[in-house]
Amino acid sequence: MLIRLRRFLLLSGQTRYAPHAFFALRLYIGTYLIWGVVGSILSDRNMANFEGFLRVIGSPWPELAAPLSVWTQFLIGWLIIPGLFTRWAGLLLAINFLVAMVLIATSQWGYPRLDRELFGPSICVLVGVVLATHGADRWSLDALFEQIPLRPGR
Repeated sequence: MLIRLRRFLLLSGQTRYAPHAFFALRLYIGTYLIWGVVGSILSDRNMANFEGFLRVIGSPWPELAAPLSVWTQFLIGWLIIPGLFTRWAGLLLAINFLVAMVLIATSQWGYPRLDRELFGPSICVLVGVVLATHGADRWSLDALFEQIPLRPGR
């Protein structure tokens, strides 16, 4: 009786759905990143707008930072969805959006809704940290690669 009560209170049975949850998280974040930057990749005007935004918030070398950030997010999205090199992609995701948070916070200090402005980038930092530390879980290319036996000396 106590065991069933503990399982109910702690929702212990839900761990079997962890692969589903991580896949959904990867699919959503990866798609969000790709969708968010594809316009800047396909349009010089959109890339110039992003460069202008970076200039306004005080980014160093906005003409270099804009395409670097855009292409990094695009690559991260394509790596996260299938779960390929997920820990590296998560690390890059966290770094990219941590830099964004610092730039936004320092340029808009005192802005009454700064917490709202930082919410999206902070979620990306946290998701990046989770993926960098946890990995992609079972439903991923990373999991398939980990199952390949390696022979010493090759």
